Amino acid sequence: MNNSVKVIQIDGILDSTKSQEFRDKITAELESGVKTVLVDFKEVTFMDSSGLGALVLAFKALRAANTRLAICSINEQVRIVFQLTGIDKVIEIFTNQDEFHRSINNQDDVNQFTNEF
Repeated sequence: MNNSVKVIQIDGILDSTKSQEFRDKITAELESGVKTVLVDFKEVTFMDSSGLGALVLAFKALRAANTRLAICSINEQVRIVFQLTGIDKVIEIFTNQDEFHRSINNQDDVNQFTNEF
């Protein structure tokens, strides 16, 4: 895995109780200088407006630091929330971590090819 990528696993319900913990993890990653954060929702069973707010704040903070935010493994409830709010148009969403890593590897291949010229 690329050293500039950090995966954050979330589990259970992403609500007001877990939102602060999520924001703290994002802040720690920003301080570490990571270039891409992948948030894995595989174990998330539900997300409310507080969780959505935390995600939007994370996106803004990471974007301000030129850090990419991507999400993977969302369930149907979370997908509907993202579609209704338009988040799916702003944040990259991948089916799973494997798809994300293939995307990164393909991008690295394109960058290597481009840098050769």
